Amino acid sequence: MRVVSVIAGRGRLAVLATGVVYGDIGTSPLYTLNAVFNEGGHPIATDPAHILGVLSLIFWSLMIVVSIKYVVFVMRADNQGEGGIMALMALAQRSLQSHSRLGGGVLTLGILGAALFYADSAITPAISVLSAVEGLEVVHQDLKPFVVPATLVILWFLFAFQRRGTAGIGRWFGPIMVLWFLTLAALGVIGIARAPGILSALNPIYAAAFIEESPWAGFLSLGGVVLAVTGAEALYADMGHFGRFPIQLAWFVLVLPALVLNYFGQGALMLTHAGEMTNPFFQLAPAWALFALVGLSTAATVIASQAVISGAFSITRQGMQLGYIPRLNILQTSHDQQGQIFIPVINWILLLAVIVLVLGFQSSSNLATAYGIAVTGTMVITSALALIVVSRLWHLGWVKAILLVLMFIVVDLAFFAANLVKVEEGGWLPLSTAVTLFVLMTTWKQGRDWLRLKLQQDALSVCDFAAALGHEQITRVAGTGVFLTSNPDGVPHALLHNLKHNKICHEHVVVLCVRFLDVPSLPETARLAYQELPNGFHRLVVSYGFKDTPDIPQALAQAAAQYGLPASPMTTSYFVGRETLIPGRHAPMSRWRQQLFIGMFRNAGSVVSYFNIPPNMVVELGAQIVLSR
Repeated sequence: MRVVSVIAGRGRLAVLATGVVYGDIGTSPLYTLNAVFNEGGHPIATDPAHILGVLSLIFWSLMIVVSIKYVVFVMRADNQGEGGIMALMALAQRSLQSHSRLGGGVLTLGILGAALFYADSAITPAISVLSAVEGLEVVHQDLKPFVVPATLVILWFLFAFQRRGTAGIGRWFGPIMVLWFLTLAALGVIGIARAPGILSALNPIYAAAFIEESPWAGFLSLGGVVLAVTGAEALYADMGHFGRFPIQLAWFVLVLPALVLNYFGQGALMLTHAGEMTNPFFQLAPAWALFALVGLSTAATVIASQAVISGAFSITRQGMQLGYIPRLNILQTSHDQQGQIFIPVINWILLLAVIVLVLGFQSSSNLATAYGIAVTGTMVITSALALIVVSRLWHLGWVKAILLVLMFIVVDLAFFAANLVKVEEGGWLPLSTAVTLFVLMTTWKQGRDWLRLKLQQDALSVCDFAAALGHEQITRVAGTGVFLTSNPDGVPHALLHNLKHNKICHEHVVVLCVRFLDVPSLPETARLAYQELPNGFHRLVVSYGFKDTPDIPQALAQAAAQYGLPASPMTTSYFVGRETLIPGRHAPMSRWRQQLFIGMFRNAGSVVSYFNIPPNMVVELGAQIVLSR
C-alpha cells in the first residue's frame, strides 16, 4: 500500500508539474514550424528534403537539449533542491570562493542570464497568446483583423488578474495541460496517418544531409528550430516546486511523446500539401474542431504565460535578496504557499512591454525573430555555469567537465549564432533589453557594496560604544529600540542621530542586521545569531535564504522565546536610517553611474514593508552620505 501511495503521490505531482513547468515548451508547436518555413526574412523551401531535415533537427534538439541536458543532467546541479539561473549562479560562486577572478565572471554570467530571462518573460506571453489567437485566421479569413485586438484583451486580463494570485485556479492548470498534450498527440497521429513515411525523420541522417546539402539554409533553420526547446529553462527553474522525479516523469511519459507526434504530424501535412500550409498546426484539425482548438490553445498559452510571469516575480525576489535589484513592493497572494507573490511594478512593466511587442510585430512569425536570442543566450549561460559546478563541486576536474559539457555548449552556441543573424529583424530587442537590465543590476550591486563598505569604515564599534555608554549620563527610557543596520559590528547611524537630537536611549537597544545567503531557504533553527552586550545592548543577526520571506517581528518573537530578548510588540520601536546620497569626485563608479545609483536608491522601496514591520512602530532618521573614497 505504501508503494502505491508513493506512486500516486508522484503521479499527482507530475500532473501539477505538467501545468506549471511545461506550458512554454508545450505551446511551441503553435508557431515553431510556421516560423521555420514562413519567416519573412529567411524562409525555408517546403520540399521533402527540407521538411524531413527540419523535423530531424527538431527531434534531436528535443533529445539533446531538453531530455539529456536539462531533464537528466542540469537538474542534478541543484542548490538544496532549487534550480534556475540565480540559484545556479549562487552554486557556482560558492564553488569558486578562492578564485575571485572566476567568481567575478560567474557573477557577470548570472546577472546577464537573469536579464535575458526578463526579456523572455515579455516575449513569451506575446508570442504564445498571439499564435493561439491566430487560429481564428484558419477558421475564417475575415477574422484576421480581430487577431491583434483579441490578443491584447486576453493579455490585459491575464496581467490584471495577477494581483488575485493563481492559488484558486492553479489546480486546473495540470488537467488543462494534460488535455492539451493529449490533443497534441491525437492531432499528430491524424497527420502522420496521411504520410507515415515522415517517421523516417527520426533518423539523424536526415538532419546531417539537410545541413550538408544546404549549409546556409540549415544554419538559418536553427534560428526557428530552437523555438521547439523554449521553456527548457523552466524545467530547471521550477524544480524546487515539484522535485526532480515528477518533472522527469511528466516529460518522458507525456510531454515528449506528444510534442514529437505533433511536430511529425504537421510535417506529414506539409509533405502532402506542399506550398499550401500557412499555419500547419491548426490545419491539422478538422474544420468542426477549429473553434474548440482555438479555445484550448488560448487556455494553454495563458497558462504558459502565467508560469513565465510567476517566474519573473520569483527571480525578482531572488535578485532583491541577493543584492542585485532594489527593494520593490511584494504582495503575498496566498496564505498557504510562500511562492505565490505579486510585484506590481514588474507586472505593469511586463504588460507594457507585451503590448508594445504585439502592436509592433503583429504576428507570431515576426515575433519569432526576437524570441530566439533571449532563449539561446540563457541556454549558453546555463551550460557555462554548469561546467563550473561539475568541475568544482562534483570534483571531476576541468578536463572531464569540459568533455562532459562540450556537446551541450556546441549545440547552444550553434543555436545562438543562428539567431544572431536576426538581430536587425528583431533580435536587437532582447539584446538591448538585457544590456539595459545588466547595467542597472550591476550598478545597484556595485553601489550597494561600496555604500556598505563606506558605512563600515566610518562606523564606531558597537561593543565599545555599548561599554562606554555606562559611563555617560544618558537618559534611558522604558521599552526596546530596534535599530536596523547592514553592519552588525558598527553603531547604526540612526542610533547616533537619536542620541544627538533626542538626547535619549532606550532601556534595551537591539542592533539588528538582516543577511541574505546564497541558499534557497534556511530552517528556523539556523536563522538567528544573538549576542548580549553591556548596558542593555543586544546584537541580533537574522539570516534568510533567497526564497524566504523576511519578517522582522516574527524573528524578534523567536529571539524573545529562544534567548529572552526583551522585545514585546507593545513596547518596541523600530528605527530606520534614511540616507540621502550625494555624488563624490573620487567614488569607485563613474559620474553617470553614481547618478544612476542615486536615482535607484531614492526610488527603492522602504525596508518597512519589505521586512513586514508595522508602519506605526517605525521612526525614520535621515543622514547625508557623500559617495567618495
